[in-house]
Amino acid sequence: MNDPRSNDAAATFEDHRRLLVGAAYRLLGSHSDAEDVVQEVWIRWSTVDASTIDEPRAYLLTITTRLALNRLRQLRTRRESYVGPWLPEPVSSDPRDDGAAAAELADDVSMAMLIVLESLSPLERAAFVLADVFGMPSGEVAGALDRSPAAVRQLVHRARSHIEARQPRTVVDTARHREVTERFLAAATNGDLAGLVAVLSPDVTLVTDGGGVRRAALRPIHSADKVIRWLFGVMGRRDAEPVTARLQVVNGETAVVLDTAEGIDSVWFVTVEDDRVSEVHAIRNPDKLGAIT
Repeated sequence: MNDPRSNDAAATFEDHRRLLVGAAYRLLGSHSDAEDVVQEVWIRWSTVDASTIDEPRAYLLTITTRLALNRLRQLRTRRESYVGPWLPEPVSSDPRDDGAAAAELADDVSMAMLIVLESLSPLERAAFVLADVFGMPSGEVAGALDRSPAAVRQLVHRARSHIEARQPRTVVDTARHREVTERFLAAATNGDLAGLVAVLSPDVTLVTDGGGVRRAALRPIHSADKVIRWLFGVMGRRDAEPVTARLQVVNGETAVVLDTAEGIDSVWFVTVEDDRVSEVHAIRNPDKLGAIT
């Protein structure tokens, strides 16, 4: 005979599952790791008498945060030996498989925000996500992080200040961002030097993540001249595998997806300021492209 309490607990967990994956994804920058954490949360939740929990949302977010922080500490140790820059794992906003939840998650968190979150300390990141994204009161955040409310307020303040300092000077609308992205893609794929000079900011930065598996710059590249030389050097190599390019909504924004005969080669995000590209982030590590369709 089915235990009604077990059914209620499972239903409560499923009601919160997307929220938990979203919290873990923001903390870890990896959808696959976030799914693993949430699976562990379910294992722990299934051993609890849910009828004794007054606030399931806060309880589940607390468990998720603590497990994600443990996973983040482990991942940061591994990332110290990572080849080249480490960028978050992108997620398609229109996946074709079990799509709806992942699509909603991707729309909720941009790649730009994930990159900024990566620059915070683990506790700053967790405090900001719980307080600003999920609206938890400082007392509940303090309990989740095992810190005092005053310490949590300081963590959130530092995180907000850092995030505000990293925001683009000007914010363009979705249509303008897509149009500039199209210009960047056309110029890069056609070898149009004048077009690239026109679309790139003079002090543009390019960051590429190949994970030591695919060709990528080992350090960020600064200035339009150096970025153009790198782009032409990589795309113009005679031994390079032929690619086709398409625009796709990834993490809620228009991105460039490059495909080869073997599958997805990379995903490119551009930050647009004043009608020019100020930053380019390219994820080429195939281990990070599993959530792209």
